Amino acid sequence: MTTFVLVPGAHTGGWVWREVAGVLREAGAEAHPVSLTGMDGGREAGPGTDLETHVRDVVELIDRLDGPRVVLVGHGYGVHPVLGAADRRPDRVAGIVHLDTAPPRNGEPALALVPDPGPRGRTARRAGEGGGDGDGGPLPPPRPDGWHRWGSTAGVSAETLELLSRRAAPQPLRTLTRPLRLTGAALELPSTGVLCTANGSSIAAVEALAGFGDPRFTALADPRVGFFEIGTGHWPMLSRPGELAGILLRAAAGEGHRVAASAVERPPHLEPFVLDVPERRRERIGHVDLHLPDGLPDRASGGTPVGGPRPAVVFVHGGPLPAGVRPTPRDWPAFVGYARRAAGLGVVGVTLDHRLHGPGDHARAAEDVAAAVDLVRADPRVDAERVALWFFSGGGPLSAPWLAAPPPWLRCVAATYPLLAPLPAGPPPDPRFRPVEAVRGAGRLPIVLTRVELEHPAFAATVGEFLTAAGECGADVEVIDVPGAHHGFETVDRTEEARDAVERAVRSVVRHLDGCRSNG
Repeated sequence: MTTFVLVPGAHTGGWVWREVAGVLREAGAEAHPVSLTGMDGGREAGPGTDLETHVRDVVELIDRLDGPRVVLVGHGYGVHPVLGAADRRPDRVAGIVHLDTAPPRNGEPALALVPDPGPRGRTARRAGEGGGDGDGGPLPPPRPDGWHRWGSTAGVSAETLELLSRRAAPQPLRTLTRPLRLTGAALELPSTGVLCTANGSSIAAVEALAGFGDPRFTALADPRVGFFEIGTGHWPMLSRPGELAGILLRAAAGEGHRVAASAVERPPHLEPFVLDVPERRRERIGHVDLHLPDGLPDRASGGTPVGGPRPAVVFVHGGPLPAGVRPTPRDWPAFVGYARRAAGLGVVGVTLDHRLHGPGDHARAAEDVAAAVDLVRADPRVDAERVALWFFSGGGPLSAPWLAAPPPWLRCVAATYPLLAPLPAGPPPDPRFRPVEAVRGAGRLPIVLTRVELEHPAFAATVGEFLTAAGECGADVEVIDVPGAHHGFETVDRTEEARDAVERAVRSVVRHLDGCRSNG
């Protein structure tokens, strides 16, 4: 018989697992929902209540159970005490389930994994009020309309959100600010990630992260690690308890999708570009690369360009990406391929690396893009009055400032499989980076938008919002559809439709660089 220990996330108690526990027991398993110290149904919190207190709560329960080994399930914050307990009792743990939460690292506080910078900032301020040790008073629970800042509430009824708020407890600050200490024993245990797709996570996203080379994610290709998806928001124990219980039973049986080693060794974004484009002379200046068409002299020579200065198109990669990604995006085959194709048409193709490493990094990434544009326009080989900007994937929000107030030298904005509005599962973005609203200021600026048929549903919805807004304000949008194609199709889908879409998009942007526009 399988024994489950169910540990809830921040502000909640064991009661959130009531329906899941009932289904597990009906299936013949033991289920033990946990109310941690200071939470609803748990022991009263004292001034010293911290993460270690919650680890001890789980350890004490494990020690009281008769079964030889247990499956520990941690939801959100709950995975921190789960891992801490597993690290101290590895011989009693059959497996660990991470429910809609990234795997924390040794020395990392739970606060680091809170998705929304709002709660992170408030918690940090309260910790500062207590001298930096987390004694500034407990963190109040969210109101019913504030739970989305901790994760998507998709699938949870308004009545259940009201109940969640009524029963929620203030979270002792030290549970969020004290670092998790691990010896490494817990990392040797089988584990399963249950990914809530309406909260923005998916197996495809995990495999992409594993391919970026960050050790935190390459470890997910270990055969002891499995994954399941569930099509709901961050609280599946409330929105889909029966389905979640079934997944937990399968996880305990060792089932689950495994990340293939090939996803790490040969990730899709490093496959060859869909077009066979010849190499071009490339110059590297700081975080910017210039791919040069024929007739342009070396930067150092100061010679006169044959035929005069050339237009430029700046390709802006997506994100957030881990800071340690190697190779960096400007060396990825897709961006190099686009830049070379532009150079083949007589345009300077520009690739760059920017610092969109987390959900709160848009401002500094935008600074990197603006600096790259200034560098390119100051180059005497470039026609400073004819520049295009091309945004990809999660870099789409960086297009907003340019759409909202396009300068006269900006001849075109392009976007390929872009994110163009806030994701329902994500934290509220900086209002400066909302293309779906910024497009109302674009005037007659040409916009070339490439969308793929097999897009992530959340991304596709933002493109739909953008096109609706663009239609309402009469924006000049050309849509290039790619049948049967996926996100990142330029290195994934080696089809005639994919090749045609890239060629059409590049030629359209170059045509706008050769023409003129009015902002009227």
